[in-house]
Amino acid sequence: MSSINDYSGTYTIDPAHSEIGFTARHAMVTKVRGSFTDFTGSASTGDGLENASITVEIQAGSIDTRNADRDGHVKSADFFDVETYPTITFASTEVRADGDDTLVVTGDLSIKDVTRSVTIEFEFDGEVTDPWGNSRIGFEGSTEINRTDFGLTWNAPLKSDGVLVSEKIKLNFDISATKNA
Repeated sequence: MSSINDYSGTYTIDPAHSEIGFTARHAMVTKVRGSFTDFTGSASTGDGLENASITVEIQAGSIDTRNADRDGHVKSADFFDVETYPTITFASTEVRADGDDTLVVTGDLSIKDVTRSVTIEFEFDGEVTDPWGNSRIGFEGSTEINRTDFGLTWNAPLKSDGVLVSEKIKLNFDISATKNA
């Protein structure tokens, strides 16, 4: 496999073969998983990650947790308030390699009207030429955020100890991107 430092050019995230998801604790004893079904993104870099940049825009209303009632609640003003804040954005501020197969991306994540710096470590899964002649690269990564840092503060206490929704949310990224011609 090549090193992530060997690539240059502009790449577009292929949403049909990528997933941006999350995991949250529910009632302190189980996990709820979900993903966003509508997003776009691109990355560009010179040789050796020179001037590398990554941007992603997610339509917050495209959240899918496999439960319509829960999705409706998360879209409401209690959480994302998609009527007022329809997009979640990420723009890198630093992209660097950690060896040949790890990409460390720091950037500004904006949810609602709050922007915070987050760092995501991605494992480089390699490159292939797909059946249509496209150069395709893959990355997997995750990071953890505190949702209350982004104004997502709704919760409900449990009769026993704890709350209904965890503050810690794990963000998961499984990205396939194609090189622009």
